[in-house]
Amino acid sequence: MPGWLSRRFLTAYEYQCSRGVHVGEKTARAIGQAAAASDVALSVHAPYYINLATEDAAIAEKTINHIIKSLTVASWLGAVRVVFHSGSPGTERSAALERAKRLFAQVLEEAARLGLDASVLSPETMGKKNQLGNLAEVIELCKLQEGMIPTVDFGHMHAVTCGGYTEKDEFAAVFETIGDKLNAKAAECLHIHFSRIEFTKAGERRHWTFSDPFGPPHEPLLDYIAANRLTPTIICESAGTQAIDAKLMADYYRLALTKS
Repeated sequence: MPGWLSRRFLTAYEYQCSRGVHVGEKTARAIGQAAAASDVALSVHAPYYINLATEDAAIAEKTINHIIKSLTVASWLGAVRVVFHSGSPGTERSAALERAKRLFAQVLEEAARLGLDASVLSPETMGKKNQLGNLAEVIELCKLQEGMIPTVDFGHMHAVTCGGYTEKDEFAAVFETIGDKLNAKAAECLHIHFSRIEFTKAGERRHWTFSDPFGPPHEPLLDYIAANRLTPTIICESAGTQAIDAKLMADYYRLALTKS
C-alpha cells in the first residue's frame, strides 16, 4: 500500500479501525515501517462506537477502551493522528459537551498512565445535526490536551450547514477560527477529511465521488491552502474513488502552488 501510494505521488493514508481495532502489533509495525520507507504519513480512524457524551457507565468504559486501543495501534504504526467521533448528545448540547469533556479527561489520564501520546488524538467535525462535533465543540475538546488539533471534515460541514463551504472565504474562516481559538500551528497543520456529500435537512446522507453533482468543491479550499503556504494533511473519503480523487486534489494543489 505505501509503495502503491508513493508511485502516485500520494503521501498520506488513514488506516481504518472504524469497525473495531483488530490489527495485531506485528502487522501494524510492518505497515508503519513500509510507510516510513515510502514517506507516507499514517493516521488512524478510531471505532465509530465511541460516545464521549454517553450517560451509560458501560458505554463510557468501552469508549475509553476503544480510544486507548486506537492510540496503541497508532504507536505501532507511527501514526501522527487518531481521528475519532465524539458521539451523540442525547440531551441538551451544552450538558452533553460537559459530559464528553469529563470522560475525555479520563481518557487522557489513562493514556498518560500507559505512556501513550494523547496529543495525536483528533476529534472530527460531524455531518449530522444530531451528532456532537461542530467546530466549536471539537475545539473545546482539543483544549484539554496540549498539541491536539481537530480533524475538519469539510464534506460534513457542507452537509450540516445544508450547502455551506463552497467559497474560499468560508474555508478561510475555519483556519482563522482554529488559529485564534487554539494556535497557529494547529491551523497550519490541520487534519482534513474531504469528499462530496449529499445531504438532507438533518445533514449528511451519503458520500459521493468528484464526478457526481454534489459539493463541496475542492478548488477554493486548495487555493487558500496554497496561497497561505499551509501544510495540512488531506484524506479523501470519496465513495470508492478515494485514490483517484485524492490524485485530482494533489495535482490541483501543486498547480495552485506554482500560481501563488
